[in-house]
Amino acid sequence: MDHAAIAAKTDERILENFITENQRFILVCAAKAARRFVTKSDDEWSTALLAFHEAVGAYDAGKGSFRSFASLIIRRRVTDYLRGEMRHSGEIPVEPYTMTGELPDESPSPLQVRVREQVTKMAEETVQIGSAAEEIGAMQQILGAYGFSFFDLSDSSPKAEKTRRQCALAIRALIGEPALLERMQTSKTLPIRELALRSGVSKKLLERHRKYIIAAAEILTGDFPVLGDYLKPIRKAVT
Repeated sequence: MDHAAIAAKTDERILENFITENQRFILVCAAKAARRFVTKSDDEWSTALLAFHEAVGAYDAGKGSFRSFASLIIRRRVTDYLRGEMRHSGEIPVEPYTMTGELPDESPSPLQVRVREQVTKMAEETVQIGSAAEEIGAMQQILGAYGFSFFDLSDSSPKAEKTRRQCALAIRALIGEPALLERMQTSKTLPIRELALRSGVSKKLLERHRKYIIAAAEILTGDFPVLGDYLKPIRKAVT
């Protein structure tokens, strides 16, 4: 771990992998400092993640094991954060450097820039993952009324490009006909005969990919921005 921390100072790829591999360690350190269970949706996680990056930037072999050094930095920063939360709004917060006697640089170092970029990237990914999980949960309930699960879609999704184009035609036709879409949503069945006439897609293909077409139509006409992002070509064609 010590060698990886030193290498992560100057290699962005190693830094990213190092963070990913040590997320559990960061969470444990944050939980110990906060004296409660901490998840990635908590502010303590972000504080601990920044502290871990800080530890990477400040570490050298003369400071002992990186694990102990990082644990100390995380504990201090999370504790500082929790104390800051308890202060009254009129009080002036004490910056970390006042405790160490070291003045901060006027401009961030290249490592600090990479650290901040990585923190932002991970925060965005965490938010997106959480949003996707919420959307999948909501879609599970919708598709359950049709008699299948969101996770059944992997088997019914079109694999060949030609088949994907045919499914896209069917989905566009379905969304483009409000009465047909309403019929599907009310009866909880895909109106295959009528859809075949409207789209020109064969009944056999519609039946084979029925679940995919239903799910895509529900996603594109509902409030599912993350899942809808996977259907961009179809969305562009119907908006």
